[in-house]
Amino acid sequence: MKRVKGAEEGSNSSSSKSPPEVCKRVRKQMSKMSKECEAVVDWARLPQELLLHIFQYLPLLDRAYASQVCRGWNQAFHMPELWRCFEFELNQPASSYLKATHPDLIKQIIKRHSNHLQYVSFKVDSSTESAEAACDILSQLVNCSLKTLGLISTARPSFMEVPKSHFISALTVVFVNSKSLSSLKIDDTPVDDPSLKVLVANNSDTLKLLKMSSCPHVSPAGILCVADQCHGLRELALNYHLLSDDLLLALSSEKHVHLEHLRIDVVSENPGQHFHTIKKSSWDAMVRHSPKFNLVMYFFLYEDEFGPFFNEEIPVTHLYFGRSVSKEVLGRVGLHCPRLVELVVCANGLRPLDEELIRIAKHCTQLSAIGLGECEVSCSAFVEFVKMCGRRLSQLSIMEEVLIPDHKYSLDEIHWEVSKHLGRVWFPDMMPTW
Repeated sequence: MKRVKGAEEGSNSSSSKSPPEVCKRVRKQMSKMSKECEAVVDWARLPQELLLHIFQYLPLLDRAYASQVCRGWNQAFHMPELWRCFEFELNQPASSYLKATHPDLIKQIIKRHSNHLQYVSFKVDSSTESAEAACDILSQLVNCSLKTLGLISTARPSFMEVPKSHFISALTVVFVNSKSLSSLKIDDTPVDDPSLKVLVANNSDTLKLLKMSSCPHVSPAGILCVADQCHGLRELALNYHLLSDDLLLALSSEKHVHLEHLRIDVVSENPGQHFHTIKKSSWDAMVRHSPKFNLVMYFFLYEDEFGPFFNEEIPVTHLYFGRSVSKEVLGRVGLHCPRLVELVVCANGLRPLDEELIRIAKHCTQLSAIGLGECEVSCSAFVEFVKMCGRRLSQLSIMEEVLIPDHKYSLDEIHWEVSKHLGRVWFPDMMPTW
């Protein structure tokens, strides 16, 4: 009995140690383990491959701070792999709230990493000073061989305000030194025909994407030269005034690869502007050569300027009307656009589009997305349109103001009927989503 009693007393005495003593002992053990971990892990000796992987996920400013930790991290900061892709952000602090690439960093890039750059873009604000700074940087990239180049104006086309000779000289430096340029985005710039000839002379075997909408100094002959020589071109974006029958036939030649994406911006600079017509035979040649290509067309015209368009079959797949378009034109779309996949109408007027929508649903059997803004459609016609298209309508963006209640459906009832035919819950939009 005494033995048992003694054991109980011993047990009670060990479990009754004060909590502060237990916490003290735990902290002591944790401190010992922490020191052992620090002795095992030397952060300055992390493998370069691991540092490279980490640095790739860091914003540029954080990467610069990390480079100041130790010599090894600074060396990792300058690894060529980290500088193959870079975006220069050039903004004037007095007139822009956007962040800008620090001038000292730009100097360092040109001095130490210009020969590493491969995928480069310039994002400038609306100021001419920023666009000129971009041209100055381009002029210094004499030791690099770029694969992609993009010039982006975040506001008005500031590159158009730069002296043409300055811009062409800078761009020529890139074209001459980059022997493997595959992607070029130079919308809203003063690029011209002679500079495109330099591009073709040095990069005809590699160029696959060219976006040059709103380039007023380029002629149809200039873009035709590109199509004739760059047989690997897969994506092309340009203004309608550069589109010609000869260009489509060049893109359809046996030497040329299958075009995947052709974007055409049809923009009216002045009311009453005249637009030429493209022959149906030229479009047919394009479809035969590249049967799966996407033809994207953006129209910013006044209603009386649509005369040359949609009178014959055209292989457009994505169609956007940025200004008001008449019932007559939409009726022609329903008859002559059998490949249409997406249609967006921002405005039409006050005449209901019932017949036009039904015609589009009947003849455009591949239509899967539609958006309607300032238009009018009766609820009955809209339900019939959805019923004819069925579940292939993956995107249906219709403003609530578009739908006009009639004897069959009210606004409260229509979403149930449309949801039934779509196979999913649908409601009208309260604001445009396109």
